[in-house]
Amino acid sequence: MRYFIEFAYRGTDFHGSQTQPNGNTVQAEMEAAFATILREPVALTFAGRTDAGVHAEKMIAHFDMEKAVPANLAGRLNNLLPNSIAIRVLRRVTDAAHARFDALERTYYYRITTRKDPFLYINHTRVAAGLDFEAMNRAAARMIGEQDFASFCRTHTDAKTTICDVKKAEWRQESETEWRFIITANRFLRNMVRAVVGTLFEVGKGKMTEEQFAEVIAAHDRCRAGHSAPAEGLALVEIIYPQNIYL
Repeated sequence: MRYFIEFAYRGTDFHGSQTQPNGNTVQAEMEAAFATILREPVALTFAGRTDAGVHAEKMIAHFDMEKAVPANLAGRLNNLLPNSIAIRVLRRVTDAAHARFDALERTYYYRITTRKDPFLYINHTRVAAGLDFEAMNRAAARMIGEQDFASFCRTHTDAKTTICDVKKAEWRQESETEWRFIITANRFLRNMVRAVVGTLFEVGKGKMTEEQFAEVIAAHDRCRAGHSAPAEGLALVEIIYPQNIYL
């Protein structure tokens, strides 16, 4: 039997989402908790990978069991896991359902603030005031549609293609000093959102025009884009699946 597990985590406490040789990860913590409670190893397959410091308000992973899981498993996992990981929902899915490959679209937020506030720094990046958000939104609109986004992809990855279909890319003001960038696509490349945001910062500072931003996309060259924005402002917030995979 296959299950989807929905959970959230604070990325500042981890060296990324998925297991790696050096440093603690979300996957390692969760698989250890599963093994403790169920007394057998459980392999989690995540919907995607997040880098060190990046958060997830909604992440999905799938796992397989020979028999039904206990009804109180989510609560027992929450009692065992650190406060930086929260289990939300466990759901049965079809045996062929895949957390990564069946996702129809994903949405990320990148949150920024111009105000010095130690309580915001957990999930906001502080930036200088004066960014031109109208120019940034005009540039971001150039991303809409199915395009090759190699210019915003970390080099030397195992991605078979750098083509993504971006459905939404826009900045919204949340308060006098806070904004968030919302981007939705069918898939994302390694480091893509942080590279996009870092390049849009260049537009907002007047160092790059809307047309030059479009040229960066067309160049398919990571060296043409700006520096990656810091990790703390980025969070995965939504993943959509076809409803017919749920039982």
